[in-house]
Amino acid sequence: MLHVQDLNVKLGDLTLAENMNFSLNPGDINVLIGPNGTGKSTLLKTLFGDIKSQSGEITFNQHRLDHGSLADWRERIGYMPQDICLDVSLTVVEVVLLGRLDALSWRIEDHMLAEAIQVLDEIGLAHLANRDVRTLSGGQCQMVLFAQAVLRRPEFLMLDEPVSALDLHFQQVMLEHLVRKTRETQWTSVMVLHDLNLASQYADKLLVVKGGQIVAMGRPEHILTPELISDVYGVSAEVSYDTQGVPFVRTQRASACAV
Repeated sequence: MLHVQDLNVKLGDLTLAENMNFSLNPGDINVLIGPNGTGKSTLLKTLFGDIKSQSGEITFNQHRLDHGSLADWRERIGYMPQDICLDVSLTVVEVVLLGRLDALSWRIEDHMLAEAIQVLDEIGLAHLANRDVRTLSGGQCQMVLFAQAVLRRPEFLMLDEPVSALDLHFQQVMLEHLVRKTRETQWTSVMVLHDLNLASQYADKLLVVKGGQIVAMGRPEHILTPELISDVYGVSAEVSYDTQGVPFVRTQRASACAV
Protein backbone atom coordinates (compact mmCIF):
# COMPACT_ATOMS: atom_id res chain seq x y z
CA MET A 1 0.00 0.00 0.00
CA LEU A 2 1.15 3.54 -0.80
CA HIS A 3 0.61 6.26 1.81
CA VAL A 4 1.06 9.98 1.16
CA GLN A 5 0.81 12.21 4.20
CA ASP A 6 0.83 16.03 4.36
CA LEU A 7 2.74 16.31 1.06
CA ASN A 8 3.82 19.80 -0.02
CA VAL A 9 5.77 20.47 -3.23
CA LYS A 10 6.90 23.86 -4.54
CA LEU A 11 9.05 24.97 -7.45
CA GLY A 12 10.04 28.55 -6.72
CA ASP A 13 6.86 30.44 -5.91
CA LEU A 14 4.67 27.86 -7.64
CA THR A 15 2.78 25.43 -5.38
CA LEU A 16 2.41 22.07 -7.13
CA ALA A 17 1.12 20.01 -4.21
CA GLU A 18 -0.44 21.34 -1.03
CA ASN A 19 -1.21 19.20 2.02
CA MET A 20 -1.95 16.08 -0.02
CA ASN A 21 -3.14 13.03 1.91
CA PHE A 22 -4.20 9.75 0.32
CA SER A 23 -3.63 5.99 0.24
CA LEU A 24 -3.56 3.63 -2.76
CA ASN A 25 -4.45 -0.02 -2.26
CA PRO A 26 -2.78 -3.00 -3.96
CA GLY A 27 -4.84 -4.59 -6.70
CA ASP A 28 -6.63 -1.31 -7.52
CA ILE A 29 -6.50 0.93 -10.57
CA ASN A 30 -6.13 4.51 -9.34
CA VAL A 31 -6.58 7.34 -11.85
CA LEU A 32 -5.51 10.97 -11.46
CA ILE A 33 -7.71 13.43 -13.34
CA GLY A 34 -7.80 17.22 -13.46
CA PRO A 35 -6.94 20.24 -15.63
CA ASN A 36 -3.63 20.73 -17.40
CA GLY A 37 -0.87 22.16 -15.22
CA THR A 38 -2.57 21.30 -11.96
CA GLY A 39 0.03 18.94 -10.51
CA LYS A 40 -0.77 15.41 -11.74
CA SER A 41 2.55 14.71 -13.48
CA THR A 42 4.38 16.51 -10.69
CA LEU A 43 2.81 14.15 -8.19
CA LEU A 44 4.03 11.10 -10.12
CA LYS A 45 7.53 12.57 -10.40
CA THR A 46 7.51 13.24 -6.67
CA LEU A 47 6.43 9.67 -5.93
CA PHE A 48 9.26 8.43 -8.17
CA GLY A 49 11.76 10.70 -6.46
CA ASP A 50 12.56 13.01 -9.38
CA ILE A 51 11.14 15.99 -7.46
CA LYS A 52 11.86 16.54 -3.78
CA SER A 53 9.01 17.67 -1.57
CA GLN A 54 9.30 20.51 0.92
CA SER A 55 7.51 18.48 3.57
CA GLY A 56 5.42 15.39 4.06
CA GLU A 57 6.02 11.66 3.96
CA ILE A 58 5.68 9.01 1.26
CA THR A 59 5.75 5.34 2.21
CA PHE A 60 5.19 2.18 0.21
CA ASN A 61 4.80 -1.16 1.97
CA GLN A 62 6.46 0.35 5.04
CA HIS A 63 9.44 1.64 3.03
CA ARG A 64 9.89 5.41 3.28
CA LEU A 65 11.00 7.52 0.31
CA ASP A 66 14.52 8.70 1.12
CA HIS A 67 16.36 10.78 -1.48
CA GLY A 68 19.63 9.50 -0.08
CA SER A 69 18.78 5.98 -1.30
CA LEU A 70 16.65 6.45 -4.42
CA ALA A 71 17.99 3.29 -6.06
CA ASP A 72 16.52 1.17 -3.29
CA TRP A 73 13.18 3.01 -3.52
CA ARG A 74 12.96 2.64 -7.30
CA GLU A 75 13.64 -1.10 -7.28
CA ARG A 76 9.93 -1.61 -6.60
CA ILE A 77 8.63 0.94 -9.12
CA GLY A 78 7.67 0.78 -12.77
CA TYR A 79 7.35 4.32 -14.15
CA MET A 80 6.24 5.36 -17.63
CA PRO A 81 6.55 9.15 -18.03
CA GLN A 82 4.76 10.98 -20.82
CA ASP A 83 6.47 12.09 -24.04
CA ILE A 84 9.51 9.81 -24.06
CA CYS A 85 11.43 9.94 -27.33
CA LEU A 86 12.86 6.57 -28.37
CA ASP A 87 15.63 7.96 -30.57
CA VAL A 88 17.97 5.02 -30.04
CA SER A 89 19.30 2.30 -32.33
CA LEU A 90 17.59 -0.59 -30.56
CA THR A 91 15.01 -3.16 -31.55
CA VAL A 92 11.62 -3.30 -29.89
CA VAL A 93 12.51 -6.38 -27.85
CA GLU A 94 15.77 -4.77 -26.71
CA VAL A 95 13.86 -1.74 -25.41
CA VAL A 96 11.43 -4.02 -23.57
CA LEU A 97 14.32 -5.95 -22.01
CA LEU A 98 15.64 -2.72 -20.51
CA GLY A 99 12.78 -3.08 -18.07
CA ARG A 100 14.90 -5.78 -16.42
CA LEU A 101 18.14 -3.83 -16.59
CA ASP A 102 18.95 -4.84 -13.04
CA ALA A 103 18.99 -8.51 -14.08
CA LEU A 104 20.71 -8.20 -17.47
CA SER A 105 24.26 -9.32 -18.19
CA TRP A 106 26.43 -9.49 -21.28
CA ARG A 107 24.40 -12.50 -22.39
CA ILE A 108 20.61 -12.38 -22.49
CA GLU A 109 19.19 -15.51 -20.88
CA ASP A 110 16.73 -17.42 -23.04
CA HIS A 111 13.99 -17.32 -20.40
CA MET A 112 14.23 -13.53 -20.14
CA LEU A 113 14.03 -13.10 -23.92
CA ALA A 114 11.02 -15.44 -23.99
CA GLU A 115 9.35 -13.40 -21.24
CA ALA A 116 9.85 -10.17 -23.19
CA ILE A 117 8.39 -11.74 -26.35
CA GLN A 118 5.44 -13.04 -24.33
CA VAL A 119 4.65 -9.56 -22.98
CA LEU A 120 4.79 -8.16 -26.51
CA ASP A 121 2.53 -10.96 -27.73
CA GLU A 122 -0.02 -10.27 -24.98
CA ILE A 123 -0.40 -6.67 -26.14
CA GLY A 124 -0.38 -7.52 -29.85
CA LEU A 125 3.14 -6.35 -30.76
CA ALA A 126 5.13 -9.58 -31.05
CA HIS A 127 5.37 -9.09 -34.81
CA LEU A 128 7.37 -5.90 -34.18
CA ALA A 129 9.94 -7.51 -31.87
CA ASN A 130 12.86 -7.09 -34.28
CA ARG A 131 11.86 -3.68 -35.65
CA ASP A 132 14.03 -0.64 -34.96
CA VAL A 133 12.08 1.49 -32.48
CA ARG A 134 12.92 4.60 -34.51
CA THR A 135 10.59 3.32 -37.24
CA LEU A 136 7.56 3.06 -34.93
CA SER A 137 4.61 5.40 -34.62
CA GLY A 138 4.03 7.36 -31.44
CA GLY A 139 1.30 4.96 -30.38
CA GLN A 140 3.47 1.92 -30.99
CA CYS A 141 6.24 3.52 -28.91
CA GLN A 142 3.79 3.99 -26.04
CA MET A 143 2.86 0.32 -26.18
CA VAL A 144 6.54 -0.73 -26.21
CA LEU A 145 7.25 1.41 -23.15
CA PHE A 146 4.23 -0.10 -21.43
CA ALA A 147 5.61 -3.57 -22.16
CA GLN A 148 8.94 -2.46 -20.69
CA ALA A 149 7.22 -1.32 -17.48
CA VAL A 150 5.28 -4.60 -17.23
CA LEU A 151 8.43 -6.70 -17.73
CA ARG A 152 9.99 -4.91 -14.77
CA ARG A 153 7.54 -6.76 -12.48
CA PRO A 154 6.87 -3.72 -10.32
CA GLU A 155 5.13 -3.65 -6.98
CA PHE A 156 4.10 -0.06 -7.72
CA LEU A 157 3.31 1.04 -11.29
CA MET A 158 2.91 4.66 -12.43
CA LEU A 159 1.77 5.62 -15.94
CA ASP A 160 1.58 9.24 -17.07
CA GLU A 161 -0.94 9.68 -19.91
CA PRO A 162 -0.20 6.18 -21.26
CA VAL A 163 -2.94 6.19 -23.93
CA SER A 164 -2.52 9.71 -25.33
CA ALA A 165 -1.25 8.46 -28.72
CA LEU A 166 -3.26 5.24 -28.94
CA ASP A 167 -6.24 4.42 -31.13
CA LEU A 168 -9.41 2.92 -29.63
CA HIS A 169 -8.22 -0.66 -30.10
CA PHE A 170 -4.88 -0.23 -28.38
CA GLN A 171 -6.37 1.93 -25.63
CA GLN A 172 -8.53 -1.04 -24.74
CA VAL A 173 -5.68 -3.55 -25.13
CA MET A 174 -3.39 -1.60 -22.82
CA LEU A 175 -5.97 -0.79 -20.15
CA GLU A 176 -7.46 -4.29 -20.06
CA HIS A 177 -3.95 -5.74 -19.72
CA LEU A 178 -3.18 -3.25 -16.96
CA VAL A 179 -6.31 -4.24 -15.04
CA ARG A 180 -5.60 -7.95 -15.39
CA LYS A 181 -1.95 -7.69 -14.30
CA THR A 182 -2.83 -5.36 -11.44
CA ARG A 183 -5.42 -7.81 -10.13
CA GLU A 184 -3.25 -10.92 -10.65
CA THR A 185 -0.06 -9.56 -9.11
CA GLN A 186 -1.62 -7.11 -6.64
CA TRP A 187 0.32 -4.18 -8.04
CA THR A 188 -0.47 -0.74 -6.73
CA SER A 189 -1.25 1.03 -10.02
CA VAL A 190 -1.81 4.74 -10.65
CA MET A 191 -2.09 6.59 -13.95
CA VAL A 192 -2.93 10.01 -15.30
CA LEU A 193 -5.79 10.14 -17.81
CA HIS A 194 -7.50 13.10 -19.49
CA ASP A 195 -10.37 11.11 -20.99
CA LEU A 196 -12.99 11.08 -18.25
CA ASN A 197 -14.91 8.25 -19.87
CA LEU A 198 -11.86 6.00 -19.93
CA ALA A 199 -11.15 7.02 -16.35
CA SER A 200 -14.68 6.16 -15.24
CA GLN A 201 -14.55 2.79 -17.02
CA TYR A 202 -11.26 1.60 -15.59
CA ALA A 203 -10.71 3.36 -12.26
CA ASP A 204 -11.41 1.72 -8.94
CA LYS A 205 -10.60 5.11 -7.42
CA LEU A 206 -10.47 8.58 -8.96
CA LEU A 207 -8.26 11.24 -7.44
CA VAL A 208 -9.32 14.67 -8.71
CA VAL A 209 -6.47 17.19 -8.68
CA LYS A 210 -6.97 20.94 -8.96
CA GLY A 211 -4.49 23.65 -8.05
CA GLY A 212 -2.13 21.22 -6.35
CA GLN A 213 -4.84 19.80 -4.11
CA ILE A 214 -6.95 16.67 -4.19
CA VAL A 215 -10.47 18.09 -4.25
CA ALA A 216 -12.34 14.78 -4.53
CA MET A 217 -11.52 11.11 -4.21
CA GLY A 218 -13.58 7.95 -4.57
CA ARG A 219 -15.29 5.61 -7.00
CA PRO A 220 -16.24 7.23 -10.35
CA GLU A 221 -19.97 6.64 -9.87
CA HIS A 222 -19.83 8.38 -6.50
CA ILE A 223 -17.91 11.55 -7.37
CA LEU A 224 -18.14 12.19 -11.13
CA THR A 225 -20.99 14.71 -11.29
CA PRO A 226 -21.85 17.71 -13.47
CA GLU A 227 -21.12 19.95 -10.48
CA LEU A 228 -17.63 18.50 -9.98
CA ILE A 229 -16.82 18.76 -13.70
CA SER A 230 -17.98 22.37 -13.80
CA ASP A 231 -15.95 23.28 -10.72
CA VAL A 232 -12.77 21.49 -11.80
CA TYR A 233 -12.77 22.04 -15.57
CA GLY A 234 -15.02 25.08 -15.99
CA VAL A 235 -17.28 23.37 -18.54
CA SER A 236 -20.88 22.22 -18.56
CA ALA A 237 -21.46 18.49 -18.91
CA GLU A 238 -24.14 15.85 -18.71
CA VAL A 239 -23.41 12.66 -16.77
CA SER A 240 -25.41 9.54 -17.62
CA TYR A 241 -24.90 5.92 -16.58
CA ASP A 242 -24.67 2.71 -18.56
CA THR A 243 -26.38 -0.56 -17.61
CA GLN A 244 -23.49 -1.39 -15.25
CA GLY A 245 -23.73 1.96 -13.48
CA VAL A 246 -20.56 3.38 -15.05
CA PRO A 247 -20.73 7.17 -15.58
CA PHE A 248 -20.56 8.58 -19.10
CA VAL A 249 -19.59 12.24 -19.51
CA ARG A 250 -20.78 14.34 -22.43
CA THR A 251 -19.60 17.93 -22.45
CA GLN A 252 -21.85 20.67 -23.78
CA ARG A 253 -20.68 23.28 -26.28
CA ALA A 254 -20.32 26.72 -24.74
CA SER A 255 -22.42 28.22 -27.53
CA ALA A 256 -25.17 25.66 -26.90
CA CYS A 257 -25.20 26.49 -23.19
CA ALA A 258 -25.62 30.18 -23.99
CA VAL A 259 -28.77 29.63 -26.07
